[in-house]
Amino acid sequence: MQIANMRTFQILYSRTHFRNLISTKPNLYKTINRFYSISTVYDPVNGCIVTKPVTMSEKSKLSQPESNNHDDGSSNSDYLDALKDDRSYGSVLKSNQGNWSSFGGNSIKKSKSKSTWVCSECGYADGQWWGYCRECKNVNTMKEVVEVDNGGKVSGFQVSEKIVQQSWLPKGKGDDGPLRLTDVNKRVNHSDWRFPLSGLFGDEVSRVLGGGLVPGSLILVGGDPGVGKSTLMLQIAAIIAEGKEIGKPAPVLYVSGEESVEQIGNRADRMDISTDELFLYSSTDLEDILIKAHALCPRALVIDSIQTVHLMGVTGSAGGIYQIKECTAALLRFAKKTNIPVFLIGHVTKSGDIAGPRVLEHIVDAVLYMEGEQHSTHRLLRAFKNRFGSTDELGVFEMSPSGLKALKNPSEIFVSDGYSDSEFLAGLAIAVVMDGSRTFVIEVQALCAAGSSLSRQVNGVQAGRADMIISVLMKQAGLKLQSNAIFLNVVSGATLTETAGDLAVAAAICSSFLEFPIPSNVAFIGEIGLGGELRMVPKMEKRVSTVAKLGYKKCVVPEPAAEMLRGLDFGGIEVLGCRNLKDVINSVFITR
Repeated sequence: MQIANMRTFQILYSRTHFRNLISTKPNLYKTINRFYSISTVYDPVNGCIVTKPVTMSEKSKLSQPESNNHDDGSSNSDYLDALKDDRSYGSVLKSNQGNWSSFGGNSIKKSKSKSTWVCSECGYADGQWWGYCRECKNVNTMKEVVEVDNGGKVSGFQVSEKIVQQSWLPKGKGDDGPLRLTDVNKRVNHSDWRFPLSGLFGDEVSRVLGGGLVPGSLILVGGDPGVGKSTLMLQIAAIIAEGKEIGKPAPVLYVSGEESVEQIGNRADRMDISTDELFLYSSTDLEDILIKAHALCPRALVIDSIQTVHLMGVTGSAGGIYQIKECTAALLRFAKKTNIPVFLIGHVTKSGDIAGPRVLEHIVDAVLYMEGEQHSTHRLLRAFKNRFGSTDELGVFEMSPSGLKALKNPSEIFVSDGYSDSEFLAGLAIAVVMDGSRTFVIEVQALCAAGSSLSRQVNGVQAGRADMIISVLMKQAGLKLQSNAIFLNVVSGATLTETAGDLAVAAAICSSFLEFPIPSNVAFIGEIGLGGELRMVPKMEKRVSTVAKLGYKKCVVPEPAAEMLRGLDFGGIEVLGCRNLKDVINSVFITR
């Protein structure tokens, strides 16, 4: 098959069956590719780039402006006119790049930008804006992220993979393929699966983590600004560096992108931390941080904070959605490959969520939140996600000039000081609640003000639950609360989230309304039904045992619970069983 001239080739190339024929004839393809090529030119009329097949000789002469003639006898002016005429046969570059690229033609590569809409709540990504997230259904949470593809994009997995290729840890047998569950269990030493943190402070942190720190885990620690996240992590790093549980010190790397090493050292000196194996480093380049960690071989790595580090080549600045995702992915890869636990400190937005998309929380193994009232020295550490343990545990600390201190008796922060049998303290009752595996006694306060404006103010108790208890007291117990303004409060900013505190709320209201102080050695456990009856709650034995150890002499519980606990020795505490609210009033609010 022979092609007579350039014009014939142009007409044939514009037809689909001719291009299909070329793809099935290797010899014909080689012949055409030898003598013809695809050239591109900007069309000012249509405002786009068009393509045109030309011979190799024409292409070489086009690059030489001093030459005016071509092999086929045409001039440059004739050739440019032909280009203009060939707009109908050419193909637009951006739509047909893949059709003619196999002919060996030259293409103009330009950086492309891609817009992606990412939900700031759940991390769901979509190619267009819908006004609401199609995953979590939240409105006005889709944020536009423009990603520029310049051919040099770097991913977090690529960076971390480069770092751990020369890992100092030996590669386990069978890491290249799937393993049987029985073989994995044989390789795992369950005694070394977790390593606990020493001391009373370490015990509190270990309880929240599920029993200790798992090697190779990625843990995110969040909290309000100034709540003590950096102080907490510096103390944890110091405990790990001391290595009391293994009998020898071990290096720990603490990296800060917000403070200099001198500022971190000043805080450590104020907290009396002087271990030699705690290494400080200030950097925001994640690749540099991983290289330093690889050389040091630490027992743990702390990043303060994830919003300040960045990866070169990743779209956006530090703290952006893509940067946070890729940096977290790199640290996850590093932790899993090297078996080094990594702690990340995360900033919190005004709404109380960790800054960035929720996809950050999906990547990590555990999410810990540090809570505390603005004008209180007490801090609570909770686990909102834990792949290696329960999320029901709670750590209680007190902030002091020398750092955080664990409380031996956490219930003391929920009970008023100077509690005594006084008429001025009417309206106080003690509730016994569970948070995870721990039992707390919490003081509930109530105030019934007769003659004032009819209003209700509730703090620490669910408003609907409080209204129900008040209505049951009026209907089933016969209290005339209609003409009273009622105020409820739980001390220290705590919140009653379980129904075991219903009886204490009702007792506090009765005490204020009847102006009868409840003795300081009485605790209340039980749920209230709409008929005024008392219902059992889980773990009654553990609750009663806790209040007995704290020195309480009487515990009011539902009658079925009293029957169940009969015969058990709790150290002299009296377990008083009541069927309904009337029995409680007749048993507690009487003069002996």
